[in-house]
Amino acid sequence: MPTSARSGGECGALPVAADWYERLPLADGVTLLRERHVLPGVRCNIWHVRGRDRDLLVDSGMGIVALRPEIARLGGRDEILAVATHAHFDHVGGHHEFAHRLAHPAEADVLASPTDRGTVWDLYRDAQYLDALPVAGYRPEAWSLNPAPVTRLIDEGDVVDLGDRHFTVFHMPGHSPGSICLLEAATATLFTGDVVYDGELFDQLWHSDREAYRETMRRLKEIPARTFHCGHNASFGRERLVAIVDAYLARS
Repeated sequence: MPTSARSGGECGALPVAADWYERLPLADGVTLLRERHVLPGVRCNIWHVRGRDRDLLVDSGMGIVALRPEIARLGGRDEILAVATHAHFDHVGGHHEFAHRLAHPAEADVLASPTDRGTVWDLYRDAQYLDALPVAGYRPEAWSLNPAPVTRLIDEGDVVDLGDRHFTVFHMPGHSPGSICLLEAATATLFTGDVVYDGELFDQLWHSDREAYRETMRRLKEIPARTFHCGHNASFGRERLVAIVDAYLARS
């Protein structure tokens, strides 16, 4: 969540959207999906990765419109492993739609019983976060998260196996207690969630830990990744990663 959404009083009636999700195919069987009408400050990057035996979904956005049918249109596997990089509202709204839900133990309670404070929705519930409605009559102020109990706990060193592709879990706390990253060593790709992205990093939330975040930043530079697919904003390479980390450590 790199910036705040706008005040709820800035816009009047919103139009109805024709197409909710944006789909951007990338290299290595990765597709980026975004809820195009969620404002950029809380618009999460949703990552779909095609595997031989099953597919990987990294985060699920706010889930304002059903996500699973959108994933089906990509022509992937029926079995999908939905990983939550952390349990903030803008990353786990669609998780309840999937049978296999993976997250770190420190995020599990929030996923099972989401609250405004636990998901930090209390910081945004009074803001305008849409520029269009999914259907006529939709009430943005009535949005809430559905419980999505974790079916598999994952922690440092665990592997998420798609059959022909393997993703190693890194526990990277600081933004939230159970934030994780996923590394595919074969493609040198790291899915980072909100651990790092190209924008203002949030380390001041009620459950953030700045000292842990500093250690996480130091660890990021040690991970042998060349491509960083993040929770918000554009992906980038190693040179930009080092610049972001160094800037954070210099000011924190």
